[in-house]
Amino acid sequence: YEIDVDIPLIYLLLFILGKIFSGVYGMISLRSLYPIYRNRNTLIKCKSKIYFGRNVQISRGCIIDGLSHEGIHFGNNVSIGLNTTILCSGSLKSIGKGIRIGNNVGLGTNGFYGGAGGVEIGDDTIFGNFVSIHPENHNYDNDIIPIRQQGVNHKGIRIGNNCWIGAKATILDGTILGDGCIVAAGAVVTGIFPGNSIVGGVPAKIIKTRI
Repeated sequence: YEIDVDIPLIYLLLFILGKIFSGVYGMISLRSLYPIYRNRNTLIKCKSKIYFGRNVQISRGCIIDGLSHEGIHFGNNVSIGLNTTILCSGSLKSIGKGIRIGNNVGLGTNGFYGGAGGVEIGDDTIFGNFVSIHPENHNYDNDIIPIRQQGVNHKGIRIGNNCWIGAKATILDGTILGDGCIVAAGAVVTGIFPGNSIVGGVPAKIIKTRI
């Protein structure tokens, strides 16, 4: 950590104590040999399907449910913001594929990350607050049968390395973002975008490139 010189000493001491307690609690509750920083006010379900790298940090109010075919894989140095939900399956009838998160990834607060159709997130990618990811779509072609009874379809979502996803962005099924992409705040993203694209809007389009 790099510490700002203006941080009060008592704040810094409480921060360090909190890290120690959450690290010990995470190691014991998740049966890990190396630190996983888990706050007590979190819910983790289907632990046998969740694979943690080193130095994963889980903030207060998070819900992580690993029920899926391939589970949830966290890389090293992943931070999960306050009140974030990671949910791989929407029903027991047909469980989802799973989620794979690379190293040095930051998930902002109040996010929703679905994994029904499969999600891959590359290394060094950061997410703003209130981001949602939905790798699943409802079928609706039949106008006689209720939509809720027509099932779903999946294409999956892939987000490359070194991307920045702005606050309140929505990533929809079938999206592929190449390495180095930036998604503007509030964008609704669907489609395939080459590396180093800056995209924004509803629906999102390429605004410019970083190169």
